[in-house]
Amino acid sequence: MSGKRVYNVLFLCTGNSARSIMAECSLSKWGAGRFRAFSAGSHTTGYVHSLALELLKSMNYPTASLRSKSWDEFSRAEGPPLDFVFTVCDKAAGETCPIWPGQPVTAHWGVEDPAAFVGSLDEQRAFFKKIFFELDVRIRIFVSLRLEDIDAMALQKRLDEIGRTQPLNEMVRG
Repeated sequence: MSGKRVYNVLFLCTGNSARSIMAECSLSKWGAGRFRAFSAGSHTTGYVHSLALELLKSMNYPTASLRSKSWDEFSRAEGPPLDFVFTVCDKAAGETCPIWPGQPVTAHWGVEDPAAFVGSLDEQRAFFKKIFFELDVRIRIFVSLRLEDIDAMALQKRLDEIGRTQPLNEMVRG
């Protein structure tokens, strides 16, 4: 009797301080038991953005173990074999990525950088929330896929489509 397959998913960004961290938390929630979520950056900041932590805590996500990690942790032979790698920022998508263990399926799910947003503190908080929900909508669609029933080409097409998905404005404001 074999156990249920758990897929390893890595979200990449440049700094690994906000977008990829929020995506990791979202997938950990919605994909619990089916997906194992990770995040990393190509040029890490060394910290998780305080507004990302504030938002995640306000939504009851566990944050104690969150940290900014280099993608080198995941490109080593002893790293977890990856099934999926999603870039969530345009800079990371344009960089030459390492060779990932496990020959993962890759897609670009780019969203704006909330850490670079300029505005009042309330506007920054609202922007972090907007970006979180853009990623959250994509992740909910992703976890709804019946991966065992999709061939490689159809899966790649679907993942690329998910990367272009935009949430309804009502969801972002909620």
